[in-house]
Amino acid sequence: MTTWNIKNMKIGEGIPKIIVPLVGETEEEILEEAAFVRELAPDVVEWRADLYEHVENLDKVKVLLTKLRTIFEKELLLFTFRSHKEGGKKEISDVFYAKLNETAIQTKQIDLIDVELFSKKESIEQLIATANDNAVYVIMSNHDFEKTPSKEEILKRLCQMQDYGAHILKLAVMPRNAGDVLTLLDATYTMKTEYADRPLITMSMAGTGVISRLAGEVFGSDFTFAAGKDASAPGQIPVEELRSVQGTIHKNLTY
Repeated sequence: MTTWNIKNMKIGEGIPKIIVPLVGETEEEILEEAAFVRELAPDVVEWRADLYEHVENLDKVKVLLTKLRTIFEKELLLFTFRSHKEGGKKEISDVFYAKLNETAIQTKQIDLIDVELFSKKESIEQLIATANDNAVYVIMSNHDFEKTPSKEEILKRLCQMQDYGAHILKLAVMPRNAGDVLTLLDATYTMKTEYADRPLITMSMAGTGVISRLAGEVFGSDFTFAAGKDASAPGQIPVEELRSVQGTIHKNLTY
């Protein structure tokens, strides 16, 4: 199992790292939110750029990234434009999606970039190459807000991400019942123990799936998401609650 050392943070073992999203729409809201989130001491801060009112202005995106980097000097900074088809707030062209992410990488202000699995193949390959050239780690992601795919399909998608060369694999699904949560956890454990050679992130969303956000260390997920001022997806809980439960689980693990 490959682990990554990013700014002296070891990714891929131990207690899952906590990611907190920034979900403001205006620059003022985002910077105010950033000051609040910094006090929560997350491991990673995710800027959900699809929520930003001027995300189609690349110069303004670059300026705001520089300001966020100043605020989050120690934390890892993740840039994410979540596409509309995967739960994001804004529709953009495939061409602009690639350009936006490439621009974010080339600012050298970020540590991680989210690249969606079901983007165009050429865009994925180019973004991974650009990220590697700029020492940025790629989280390849897929989100299903309607259902939980079969275990086989979950494993297939995570393995596709690994084959592309993503540094971290991410999949989030929506449960319709507790059995769906078990499917996600079972797939996570199988991926971690049989197929993965790098860190991964999995989660079952909404209240039904909250156990997947709490017990990632048991089943093999290396990151989890918590709410800052506001949640970016259903089922996120406050940072301190999450940290407390994770600490209890970690202390009592015997393997």
